[in-house]
Amino acid sequence: MKILLVNKFLYPNGGSETYIFRVGEELVKLGCEVQYFGMEHEGRIVGNRVESYTSDMDFHGKGAGKLLYPFRIIYSTEARRKLRPVLEDYRPDVVHLNNFNFQLTPSILYEVGRFEKKQGKKVRLIYTAHDYQLVCPNHLLLRPLEYERCEKCLRGSTLPCIRGKCIHGSLIKSILGSVEGWLYRRLHTYRKLDRIICPSRFMAEKLSCFSDLSDRLVVMHNFADRPSGIGQKKGGYVLYFGRYCREKGVATLLAACRSLPEIPFVFAGSGPLEGEVEAVGNIANKGFLSGEELAGTISGAAFTVFPSEWYENCPFSVMESQICGTPVLASDLGGTGELIDCGVSGEMFQAGDGKALAEKIKKLWLDKERCEKYAQGCMQVQKRFDSAEKYCRKLLEVYRDA
Repeated sequence: MKILLVNKFLYPNGGSETYIFRVGEELVKLGCEVQYFGMEHEGRIVGNRVESYTSDMDFHGKGAGKLLYPFRIIYSTEARRKLRPVLEDYRPDVVHLNNFNFQLTPSILYEVGRFEKKQGKKVRLIYTAHDYQLVCPNHLLLRPLEYERCEKCLRGSTLPCIRGKCIHGSLIKSILGSVEGWLYRRLHTYRKLDRIICPSRFMAEKLSCFSDLSDRLVVMHNFADRPSGIGQKKGGYVLYFGRYCREKGVATLLAACRSLPEIPFVFAGSGPLEGEVEAVGNIANKGFLSGEELAGTISGAAFTVFPSEWYENCPFSVMESQICGTPVLASDLGGTGELIDCGVSGEMFQAGDGKALAEKIKKLWLDKERCEKYAQGCMQVQKRFDSAEKYCRKLLEVYRDA
């Protein structure tokens, strides 16, 4: 089977890239051919045979080319033009989409349709939902100015995106995002997707609010392989690993850390709040870690904290912690609760409640027996998580049945 994995970033950048690279590796091991399509970038690590990619769009940079961004983020003729030779050369059986809005745009769905008609060949279109981009213009179900969770665009108009300046707090960007959402709803573009893989039941529930999506949803939790580099003595610190940003609850966690100077914390990651992380005396900032170094850091923690304040989908970090035998103290939003057995492998608290978070951290830190019990409980929970190989075997069934 020939599979074309599509994602706007083809270099390590976040969870969706972790997903496509690992899925691609495993599909090759299972006998499939795999190529990739997305943006060109100096850090790109995967590609396609004809070396055709879209130009890099940096929304935070400068340059005359940015004048065209308002048009290109709604419909990209370049993405269609660059995808065309890939399709014609590779002739994939499956195009598996991941994050594509703004940089690639849904225009690529129309190019796949054009290829099908020209070649008389059915190409199955699969999409893995890493966020809420099909139903929410800013992808997060979060109003950034008031910093409130929001579901106003789920069932009807995308105008609330404009009123709330939901995309980076910018009126112009929010108008463009609203227009994009309205346009592709009106055109019923997403009916072109044969299957939509939802990594959590919570995600499926939100996407099912849009009738064009509701009859093609498949729930498949993310995979989690047991890493090497684990097994050292536990308990010397409390760990946060992930992006240092507000929606991840890092500001709330930092306040808790400052109120608990007797507890040593380790942070592993990067992001816009890095300066604030560095300023807290009882936090050791390890920066971005990966592979065995990250696994060892997770394994050595008494427990990890996952304080996210947006509707998380199926966070790899919560799974990775339990795979390493480390309990999780997590906020109670989105699909996170589907991954933790409260009282077995960890505990939960109300998202954004800094006082409750600090109290839970202190109690768990002082109760070594409970931490050990939860560490043992992680062994039970992790049995539910598919390995990448098992996940990809299920993925092949989705491809065949689409």
